[in-house]
Amino acid sequence: MKHTETVIETDSIHNALEMILEEHEQLFKSLNFENLKAIIPALQEAKYIFLIGAGRTGFMIKAAAMRLMHLGYSVYVVGETTTPAIDKGDLLIAASGSGTTSSIVKAAEVAQKNEAGIVCFTTNNNSALAQLANYTITIPAAGKQELKAAVSAQYAGSLFEQSFLLLFDALIQFLWKQDGSTTGELWKRHANME
Repeated sequence: MKHTETVIETDSIHNALEMILEEHEQLFKSLNFENLKAIIPALQEAKYIFLIGAGRTGFMIKAAAMRLMHLGYSVYVVGETTTPAIDKGDLLIAASGSGTTSSIVKAAEVAQKNEAGIVCFTTNNNSALAQLANYTITIPAAGKQELKAAVSAQYAGSLFEQSFLLLFDALIQFLWKQDGSTTGELWKRHANME
């Protein structure tokens, strides 16, 4: 890769951030919050909650799992060595922009076979993953294969990944306020071996 000397202007970085925030503002205006509200009982009633995502979305999934753990939920990230089998009464949260990622669709098939509930976050509500899910949260962002700037000026699935994290954090904030736990109670569950 050829390196050239570049003058970095703070205005350019400011403009980039402004563009990203504007994309989120437009996206959140078109979200169906009733669909999001519908998953709350499934979360609260689940014996164990399993989460799965691939690539960059997988990093967002791990953040979501940590947030749920801080609230006292029993959570597992699919693919980790200590993750047990999914069973009836459990819930799988699967995030895939395309809704076609084979490992995620396969996990949803296993969850369905074992009578676990399935929540999916996707850009494509007609995808294989969405068809398996009991609850589908459609995030109207570009998937990673959509390289045109019609939906987002950002690269690949960036808007989807960012939106999933923000939306899940809003859900966590709601659940926390409903739960009534203090910050001190949540802090007791924070990792202490970092």
